[in-house]
Amino acid sequence: MKIMVAIKRVVDYAVKIRVKPNKTGVETQNVKMSMNPFCEIALEEALRMKESGLASEVVAVSMGPAQCIDTLRTGLAMGADRGIHVESTEALFPLSVAKLLRALVEVEKPGLLILGKQAIDDDCNQTGQMVAGLLNWPQGTFASKVVLDKEKQVLTVDREVDGGLETLFLDLPAVITTDLRLNQPRYATLPNIMKAKSKIIKKYTPKDLNVEIKPDFEVVQVTEPPKRKGGIIVSSVDELIDKLKNEARVI
Repeated sequence: MKIMVAIKRVVDYAVKIRVKPNKTGVETQNVKMSMNPFCEIALEEALRMKESGLASEVVAVSMGPAQCIDTLRTGLAMGADRGIHVESTEALFPLSVAKLLRALVEVEKPGLLILGKQAIDDDCNQTGQMVAGLLNWPQGTFASKVVLDKEKQVLTVDREVDGGLETLFLDLPAVITTDLRLNQPRYATLPNIMKAKSKIIKKYTPKDLNVEIKPDFEVVQVTEPPKRKGGIIVSSVDELIDKLKNEARVI
């Protein structure tokens, strides 16, 4: 069985985000970029399935500008067998990404598609659900545990919900989106980083896949959240209660 994993290039989680002066978005020039942490978890899960003999190949897919090749190389260094880059200089919103993934699924014919539940740049949490709908495949979102029965071609997914854990049984092919507790991603070793340089990355454009890229919505303005005011130290419980009641008006 072939597993396809979607990975996204985002601003590194440790970088302090800066809004552009014209308020059209966040600054990405001369900023450290890396693989989306949820995508790392998705790729790690696919690699573990392959190492367990449940999959024959892991294909990493990334979409966006030419710099996405670096993110794909990281995925290949982690252990993916080959990469696919859909090059586009236009902004890609979840529905466009879902349509591109559907087109790639029709070409590659994977038995399982794994994505991170969301990206840390836009926090949309939409692509996995959309591509499952477009493919008419069963989906297991926010997966915290995944067990694959290769003989029965059934996937058991535990997902965290408000009331506790929910268990789903999915017939393959299926779509999975990964939560933080699913696994701990591995680090790429130096020998694997060197090997990744010779692994194949196939390139497509949206036109090659017969997908029209058009914005689904318009970003009007991006602003920083208001700065928090400094705290104060009160001298007594009575003063605290007075301020909560008369100033904050929470009691």
